[in-house]
Parts: sequence; C-alpha cells; structure tokens
Amino acid sequence: MDTSNIILVGPPGAGKGTQAIMLREKLDALYISTGDLFRSHLSNETDLGKEAQKYMSAGELVPDALTINMLSQELEKKADDHGFILDGFPRNVVQADALSELLDRKDLSIDLVLFFNVPNDELVRRLSTRYTCKVCQAPQNINESEGNATPKCNLCEGELYQRSDDAPESIKRRLDVYDEETKPILNYYEEQNLLTEINSVGSVEEVFTRVEGALQ
Repeated sequence: MDTSNIILVGPPGAGKGTQAIMLREKLDALYISTGDLFRSHLSNETDLGKEAQKYMSAGELVPDALTINMLSQELEKKADDHGFILDGFPRNVVQADALSELLDRKDLSIDLVLFFNVPNDELVRRLSTRYTCKVCQAPQNINESEGNATPKCNLCEGELYQRSDDAPESIKRRLDVYDEETKPILNYYEEQNLLTEINSVGSVEEVFTRVEGALQ
C-alpha cells in the first residue's frame, strides 16, 4: 500500500502513539494527532486556537466543528503522493460522520482503520505505569527506564512525567468513557469494511509486525 489514509483507534494505553510514530516513518505520511493539533493552535494563538480556548476556559467541550476546521487546514499540507495517519479523531460516531463529510469535500477517503485491541486488565497495568516524555511526547512504561530516580526517555533522553489522566483514580473513568463513546465507531467502520483489528499485546516490535501485515 503505497499511499494510505489511515485512522488509528483504540483504548487509552493500547500503544497507538508508539505505533503511529513507527508507521509515520515507514509510510512517510502526514501524521495528524488531534492532541498535538490543539496544543499547536493554542500555543500559537491562532484564530481557531483562541476560539477553542474560550470553550476550554469555560470548562466546556470544544465543538466538533472547530476540530474539523483544524483538521481541514492540516490536510491542506498533504502532498499528492502521500497519505495521512489520523490519531485521536474521530472519538465518536458524530465525529466520524463529520470526518467523512470533510474528506468527501476534499475528494479523499479512508483506506484503513486500525483497531489496537488490548484486554482491560492489561490496559490498567500499562496506564498505571505509563509516563510521557516532556520533549517528544512519546509514551513509555516507567519499568523500561532501568529504575533511574529521574527516568529518561529511551528515544530522546528527555525527562519523563506522569500525566494526571494516567493516575490510578483517572484510569477507570477514561476506560468507561472510551467504552461509551468511542467503541461504537468500531461498528461504524466495520460496516464499511475498513476495520482491521490488531492484537496489541506483545512487544512494540511484535505489534508493529502485525501492523505491517495489515498494510499488505
């Protein structure tokens, strides 16, 4: 598959972020993380970022239309001979419909939806020990840091920290929200024959081998 437009789906802790980095390098595709996209617009104080900040400051959810506008601008960077990898959107069926309409307007389509599947007990274990790099934002397990008092990223040597939503008291709620809101999009894409399930239990390399197989 030379040119691919791919969506990555999975519960928190499934390893999407790590796999996305490897997949981006393999395909040389435009990688769009909606989390990174929001941070960029907010830090650069763009018009869309300022609009999003109004809702966030009021403790309200950012409207899907704003996120779609950010995605639309980002997709303009897509070269004709490259695809894109979308991570973090859509999170529910309403967003999936909105994304479909956006891509239709740009004469684009989704080629593949990769669902990274991990049992809940494994997700809890991963999330409770997961840390994030302050520099490159790569997630990794603290046990991989060789027990250093101030653990370092094994990709860029940046300092690691634990996000507040990876704290134990937040994990169950995050998984409940995923089950309620995001899981239904699996049926949405399965009905379009776009969904491929990836067993995400195993080493990073083992999981990526399965991802490569799904691309064939």
